[in-house]
Amino acid sequence: MTMQLTGTALRMTILIGEDDVWQHTPLHREILTRARKAGLAGATVVRGCEGYGLHRMIHTTRMLSMADHMPILVLIIDRPDKIRAFLPQLQEVIRNGTVILDNVDVMTMGWSTLGPAAGSRTEN
Repeated sequence: MTMQLTGTALRMTILIGEDDVWQHTPLHREILTRARKAGLAGATVVRGCEGYGLHRMIHTTRMLSMADHMPILVLIIDRPDKIRAFLPQLQEVIRNGTVILDNVDVMTMGWSTLGPAAGSRTEN
């Protein structure tokens, strides 16, 4: 069953490091797996190309010697009640990170529960 989310929602942005793990599994993968099992509407993992955190040390892909522990953002969107219910799972697995919650307006464009919208073009 495909769930579509439109209207007001809550976006959770989780900032962690690419080297962070939970029981020998990359932390971002563990969060993504838990979000899917919790039935959250959607999640995306993005690897940053440059950043710094609490210790003010810049991590960048521009210099090979500084390309470790790059920032990872996990973006999850769903209804506020479902996002807030998911927070205890994050508290269990995140040792060092930041979670940001903000209200967003969601608009799904071009897709329905049956696939591409009528009139959309597909490549052959």
